[in-house]
Amino acid sequence: MAGFHLQAYESALAERLIAATANHEPLCLRGGGTKDFYGNAPRGTVLDLPALTNATPAELLAAVEYEPSELVVTAPAVLPLAVLEALLAAQGQMLAFEPPRFAVGGTVGGCVAAGLAGPRRRSAGPMHGGLRDFVLGARLVDGRGRALAFGGRVMKNVAGYDLSRVLAGSLGVLGAITEVSLKVLPVPFEETTLVQECTEEEGLALVNGWAGQPLPVSATAWEHGKLRLRLSGAIAAVSAAVARLGGERLPDAVAAPWWDALRDQQLPYFSSNAPLWRLALPPAAPPVGLDGPQLIEWSGAQRWLKSLLPASVVREHVTTLGGHATAFRVHDRSDASTPDAFTPLAPALLAIHRRLKAEFDPAGVLNPGRLYPEL
Repeated sequence: MAGFHLQAYESALAERLIAATANHEPLCLRGGGTKDFYGNAPRGTVLDLPALTNATPAELLAAVEYEPSELVVTAPAVLPLAVLEALLAAQGQMLAFEPPRFAVGGTVGGCVAAGLAGPRRRSAGPMHGGLRDFVLGARLVDGRGRALAFGGRVMKNVAGYDLSRVLAGSLGVLGAITEVSLKVLPVPFEETTLVQECTEEEGLALVNGWAGQPLPVSATAWEHGKLRLRLSGAIAAVSAAVARLGGERLPDAVAAPWWDALRDQQLPYFSSNAPLWRLALPPAAPPVGLDGPQLIEWSGAQRWLKSLLPASVVREHVTTLGGHATAFRVHDRSDASTPDAFTPLAPALLAIHRRLKAEFDPAGVLNPGRLYPEL
């Protein structure tokens, strides 16, 4: 089809998903394939979602609904994420949750399905929040072939809880996302990065102390004895914070690429083949104390750990600290000895997930097992 037509795309997608459901054919829903490593091993026949449209990036861009003054953008899910970010940047706006890109080719729908956020996730003020907090509405085609719409396209229509936010981090187990409406924010007037040397304990104490103060903190990261602090906001606020906090000020030409590399896991820390664990913890939790190098973000709430320790040891220890552990990157997901990507759910939560899965994908053919083995 010439250009991109949402209804035609959803019709073609519904036809394919209905056939898969009728034949009990497992499908691996894929956008750009940049996050194939995330979650449990992909299974089933690969369904290349962008290929179903036959639309060019320019034609997909023409289908975007965007009024900068409204701070909302609605885009086809198969639109390349880089194209959307370029569109926003041209208007001095951004996706405030800084979605990790990992590689070239990621899509808007894949970004939402993964549900991941970058360094700005635990920033101060209105920029605070993960991807789920910025999803206003979404459309998807489920395993029954139904084209469903949730939420809205403007902020005043999304009071309360809606199913569009359930799609954030669902990894395609409920259906193929076809369109997304996202809240966007202006790019900060000023951005500065400070760096200082400190131990892990000192770094955690500092970032937790700053969290309770009116500071324009937009990101923190501790690794290998160095704490980096990014300040973003009004020029006066950033200047006052720099004068108050001290530390070495990094040149913008050095700092900006460093935060981008952290966002996309392109820093040397992430280059090892050792299993990479993502530990979600209360910010004030003490040092983890497990064997392996760490990188700490989000004022202590997200801690990366490279370790060869058994999954049971990592997960049990992190649980005692009030958190949970995700096997984020492993060498071979298909290896039977590889741990499940996500911490097993409690029975009550698993029952809710199963009911949702049964409603949207009764045959269990969409990304089977990608999120949890039971789904």
